[in-house]
Amino acid sequence: MKFIDEAVIKVIAGDGGKGMVSFRREKFVPRGGPDGGDGGRGGSVYALADENINTLVEYRFARTHQARNGEAGSGADCYGRGAEDIVLRVPVGTVITDLDSGELIADLAESGIKALLAKGGKGGLGNLHFKSSTNRAPRQSTPGELGERRDLKLELRVLADVGLLGMPNAGKSSLIRAVSAARPKVADYPFTTLHPQLGVVRVDHNRSFVMADIPGLIEGAAEGAGLGHQFLRHLSRTRLLLHVIDVAPHDPEVDPAAQAKALVQELKKYDPALHQRPRWIVLNKIDLLPEETREKTCRALLKRLGGRNKSFMICAVSGEGCQALIFAIIDFLDQEKAKATAARAAVADPATATQAQPIVLRPKQARAKKSTA
Repeated sequence: MKFIDEAVIKVIAGDGGKGMVSFRREKFVPRGGPDGGDGGRGGSVYALADENINTLVEYRFARTHQARNGEAGSGADCYGRGAEDIVLRVPVGTVITDLDSGELIADLAESGIKALLAKGGKGGLGNLHFKSSTNRAPRQSTPGELGERRDLKLELRVLADVGLLGMPNAGKSSLIRAVSAARPKVADYPFTTLHPQLGVVRVDHNRSFVMADIPGLIEGAAEGAGLGHQFLRHLSRTRLLLHVIDVAPHDPEVDPAAQAKALVQELKKYDPALHQRPRWIVLNKIDLLPEETREKTCRALLKRLGGRNKSFMICAVSGEGCQALIFAIIDFLDQEKAKATAARAAVADPATATQAQPIVLRPKQARAKKSTA
């Protein structure tokens, strides 16, 4: 199945049915009065996050989704039938925005979340509602409301804990093959990976995380060079970025440090928030460096990059250094989860969170308390 991560669709909710103007005309009821019923409501359009769907390919071809209109009311106090709603099943992680205004409609980050995309119109009122002591035979009714119409943009952002970032042929696909059961294509030419790949890394029986591999970036991606930066959206939900760098490129004129700095600038152009996310340096293909100069070459490269980020030296093909990297990642993710849990608990019960904090007296306060005693 072809991987499609964005689509533009039109959703049209159903119109409400019109109200009915009718009067009772029975043999033994000389003064029947109005009995026009209301119209039925129009169908609405919803989106539902389904974990069994992995791509938006269905919506690349089926672009218009329209619900039925509600039925009109009829006599004998009969109300019109309401139309059924339409539910569009989309992959988990889909972000839906209004194409005209740019407004965020829904962020379906969890399976089973249902969001309203277009609301159906209410049915009109029949003349039954307009009777009064002074208006015994009303002949007015109201039409049904129009259903909402929207042009929407669907964007799939994969759900992953760790994202791989790097130039083409840096070894990102080899790394995800080495640590997970994912089997992306690996070859010795640029842009082997054409769409995101996900792999589940199992550290222990109850400890695992999801790693995402996206196509490589080159300098000028923000202006459309290479595959562009369209796949960077798949890193927006990750908690940690691994910047994979090839320390032994085939072309001796290629400078790994300059390439890495250029990629960081492309990341900053795309999203400053993503640029501020924790990013570790992973020096790959260290087996291609001479053993006697390997440590010195890697240290010099890290010094040129600033040396602020956490760094690892690995060989994805042989697996050297991958185990240490995996354990460091799972420890970092566990700490982030603990911080998020503590933050949610503090928001839910601020009083408890305040009581749990230790009370520290300053030296002056402590002396004043002692003298009073």
